[in-house]
Amino acid sequence: MTTLPAGLELRPLHIPTSLDGPDAADFLDMVRLRNLVYAEVSGHDDSSMPADELLPLYQPRPEMRRFSWIAVFHGEVVGRVGLDFPQEDGARTGFWLIELRRSAWSHGIGRAAFAEIERIARDEGRTILQAWAEHPAANGPRLAAPTGFGAIPEDHAARFLLASGCTLEQIVRVSQLDLAGARPHLGTLLAEAEEAASGYRVVQWTLPTPDEFVDGFAWMKSRMVTDAPSADLEFDEEVWDADRLRRYEAGYLDAGRHMLVTAAQHIDSGELAAFNELVIGKDRTTVTSQEDTLVVAAHRGHRLGMLVKCAGLLAWHDVAPLSPRVMTYNAEENRPMLSINERIGFAPISYEGVWKKILA
Repeated sequence: MTTLPAGLELRPLHIPTSLDGPDAADFLDMVRLRNLVYAEVSGHDDSSMPADELLPLYQPRPEMRRFSWIAVFHGEVVGRVGLDFPQEDGARTGFWLIELRRSAWSHGIGRAAFAEIERIARDEGRTILQAWAEHPAANGPRLAAPTGFGAIPEDHAARFLLASGCTLEQIVRVSQLDLAGARPHLGTLLAEAEEAASGYRVVQWTLPTPDEFVDGFAWMKSRMVTDAPSADLEFDEEVWDADRLRRYEAGYLDAGRHMLVTAAQHIDSGELAAFNELVIGKDRTTVTSQEDTLVVAAHRGHRLGMLVKCAGLLAWHDVAPLSPRVMTYNAEENRPMLSINERIGFAPISYEGVWKKILA
């Protein structure tokens, strides 16, 4: 076991089946801590989520093995720690997080938590650890991504990651679109995209996915880890079938969250060729999240990315007319998708670093 600093407990996080019982206390503390840390780092509450919307995402799934802890320091919950292992055959990767209140920095908590992450990863036979960290704008030295696209400040998080033996592999841009007054411009862009994509039609649905689209949508979801730019990061190729897609959808449906999927369908073959996801929680006045977007490699060059994004955003007005803005995440080297976002009106608000450590 990892030796912990005096006064620190890394308490395994119990995942309750509901929030009504006494066994939900630690989970509620974790969610409260999560939202506080995100607000401290970003300066806004757009990433906040209520406990009842997060709980379904923590329920066990056969495609992922999850370890979670809360960091309790002298009786106070000051952080959370997580480690996820994909369960694909031959998987080598692990994805981790350590999130601490600023008041808990410089007490050795992060070092102890990362030592425990490494220990478990080695015990599980994993050789690659990867993590995402937001790096707010700051003066001083900067670290450039080896992709040649983007840089981040050498801040507290970066110094911790470097000292832990991690290397910066990629920069992710966090962008925001103000929805007020966006419809006329979106309509113009959609008309242009429709002309270029004359061999395709737009199909849309809310979860659950209609049976006729399940196989095509599941296959496109499997391409997210293989077809999107990933620098020198490593991802275990995922296998998606109807059962996995339904489990994925349950994470949204059981939480009362709303997802609109906008897809492009090749008219002659009936194949799904591109898709975009827009998501909002039960409170339809909060920020919208633009989640996965993909154009299948064989169908690129027909403005399908612009097609599905604009069609989705225009339809979203009827779903959540009071949602003020949309947030999305893209690798800095993913110029085709960033160019689409920029034409739509998305503007960068922050950047994340994606970090990797190879375990000897």
